[in-house]
Parts: sequence; C-alpha cells; structure tokens
Amino acid sequence: MPYFGSKRRALLDFFRTHPKAALAFSGGTDSAYLLYAALKNGADIQPYFIKSPFQPQFELEDAQRLCALCGIGLKIVEADTLSDALIAENTDKRCYHCKKLLFSLLKKRAGEDGYTLVIDGTNASDLASDRPGIKALEELGIVSPLRECGITKADVRVLSKKAHLFTWNKSSYACLATRIPCGTPIREEKLRLMEKSESKLARLGFSDFRIRLDGNTARIEVRESQMKKVVRERETIRSLLADDFSAVVLDLKGR
Repeated sequence: MPYFGSKRRALLDFFRTHPKAALAFSGGTDSAYLLYAALKNGADIQPYFIKSPFQPQFELEDAQRLCALCGIGLKIVEADTLSDALIAENTDKRCYHCKKLLFSLLKKRAGEDGYTLVIDGTNASDLASDRPGIKALEELGIVSPLRECGITKADVRVLSKKAHLFTWNKSSYACLATRIPCGTPIREEKLRLMEKSESKLARLGFSDFRIRLDGNTARIEVRESQMKKVVRERETIRSLLADDFSAVVLDLKGR
C-alpha cells in the first residue's frame, strides 16, 4: 500500500540516520509500535519505563509483556512526581512541569547508559497546542519519530495490527493525575483510589473510559456505545463504588 509504504520508508530512514536511541516506553500503542519498528530496522534501541505515582500498575505490566515478546530488556526509571510542588499543586501547567521532570530524569539515565538521543511515541495526531507537555519535550530535545514521519494514531493502529502487536487496539490512557480537577492538590491516596475504582469497572467489561473525581463524587465518562451498559449495570457499579464515594454519576457528554 503506497500510503503506508512511504511512511514506513520515512521511519526506516529515521533509524538509518539515528541507529542508536533510548525510548520513553509507556507500553501504549504508539511507543509499542515504535519499539517494534526500531528493532525491525536493526536499531540499537533501549526502552525505559518511567515509573511514577501517576502510572497504574497495568501500564508497567503491559510494557514488560511487550518487551518480553520483543526479546529486549526493559529498564525502569523511578520518578517521585509528588515531591515536586509545581506538579503536586495541580495548576494548569502541571503537565508541562511533569514532562520536564520525567524526561530530564530519563535523559540523565539514558546518558549514563551511553544513549545521547532520546525518542518518544508522540504521533502526528498529537497537536502541540492541545498538549502542553510537548513544549517540555521540545525544550529538552526529545525527538518524536512518528510525528516527524507523519504517522498518525490511526496509522499506528493499522501498522501495529499488521505486526501482530497486542497493543494495536489498546485504549489511549491519560495519566491518573488527569482524574483530579485542576486546582485540587494531588495526593497519593487519591491516585490509588482512582486506579482501584477504574480497575473495578474494567473488570465489568468497560473500556476506554475515565472516572473523574468531583469533590467526593465519582463522575464516569464512557463512549456513547457503552452508556446503555452503564445504565443496565448501574446498581452493580454503585455498589462497587459506594464505599469510596458519596455519589456516582454518569457524564452524559461521554468521551
């Protein structure tokens, strides 16, 4: 297919020009395909998972599983995001400060391991105007091959499916800090509460959803296709979340 062929060639050219790199590896769809493409093209690539209170356990497990399937070791970089007041205060600049901290730590660790180039899975669908964290990446000199090669999220899913990666249809996952309203200080116990609550709904078969914290209310956001399921199972959902929230509501805007 010419459309994908040109993009794959562009990615191949990238790894020919940059044959050695450290990869910020989340275990998500984008970074998973980037790891696969790098290895497929013979690059010396080292994936790093940045572990912080903002990441749920299943993300680390997916990253480890993917690396095992690819036959490569995963290195973990620990990041105490909540020790940084600029992040924990949860202002509208939180994402910028968080990315700056995380990727500064990654660059330092990668440099110690002999990698001067750090790449990430930002794709061509990710607009800098919508993602303040991209500004931090640019300031740190982080390179985004998918974005440079014009490869969109939809492209990544198609290419990942062709490559038989289990992440091809994995739902996009924003960090747990996004569950806390801007202006409300972020605390470890609140992050774990949101992780636990979303895990309960995932076990009921829900996917690509969020639970937002609104005071002591759990506000559920699902795709329109799953709204009827929420209503059908409302009593089960309410009972699962009743001990931790004073109320559970469905956001009719959906996701």
